[in-house]
Amino acid sequence: MAQHQIRTVQCLSPSGLHRMAYKEWGDPKNPRVLVCVHGVTRVSDDFDNMATALCDRYRVVCPDVVGRGRSDRLQNPQHYQVPQYVSDMVTLLARLDAESVHWFGTSMGGLIGMGLASLKDSPVRKLVLNDVGPALNPAALARIGDYVGKDVRFATFDEAARYIRDISLPFGPHSEEEWRKLAADALKQDSDGKWILHYDPGLAVPIKATTPEMMQHAEAMLWMAYDAISCPTLLVRGAQSDLLTPEVAHAMTARGPKARLVEIPGVGHAPTFLREDQIAIVREFLLQ
Repeated sequence: MAQHQIRTVQCLSPSGLHRMAYKEWGDPKNPRVLVCVHGVTRVSDDFDNMATALCDRYRVVCPDVVGRGRSDRLQNPQHYQVPQYVSDMVTLLARLDAESVHWFGTSMGGLIGMGLASLKDSPVRKLVLNDVGPALNPAALARIGDYVGKDVRFATFDEAARYIRDISLPFGPHSEEEWRKLAADALKQDSDGKWILHYDPGLAVPIKATTPEMMQHAEAMLWMAYDAISCPTLLVRGAQSDLLTPEVAHAMTARGPKARLVEIPGVGHAPTFLREDQIAIVREFLLQ
């Protein structure tokens, strides 16, 4: 696997300062920057294979969104929301001295990318949205919300890995080695030697506080953001996704940046891009 470095950048929330960690691959002087951002309970290590495959062409930067992985936890969990994450990414791009970037975002990482790409004078020149859009199926959100914030602890890694596999089955078929990597990336040991999830359970606080009225307002705002995007956009959908419906995906091809849609058969929410056939979809779009 290609060499990478782990760095941190100091960011600001209304409650104070926090550090955001990021993995960096490739030549740090390469002006071609690809930022890859993970889903709500995942981490930067999800992109190890993609970064290895693309770091000959890009400086690949994969942050741990605050509250996950190697990054700090927020003092006030109510701030675990997209506007805070977009603000943190602006700080990260300033640290990188990146005037323009290509963006790959899975689920939550795609929402962050949409928020950033919609802004006037945005640095995002190409955008890949992995199984996410402005309108999200409430039943799927409820499924994800059901396990976010659970304070689960396991005596052995194998027991914890089975749990990760069970909640991640919509990712689609993977080898035993791939499942173990997906588990190892999302787990850590606590001071008692128990295996726990590698994120702040406080992520659930704003999710649980969301009302149907708030969801409607958020969806309207996200469509406004999507319609403001002007850069070339690729939308990848797991053909069996319960989060991004076919109707929303096709609407996204007809408005805003009129995303190019690619569906991956046999996969739900969300494609992991661990394998070369999936990585090739991104490579072709970004480098064409």
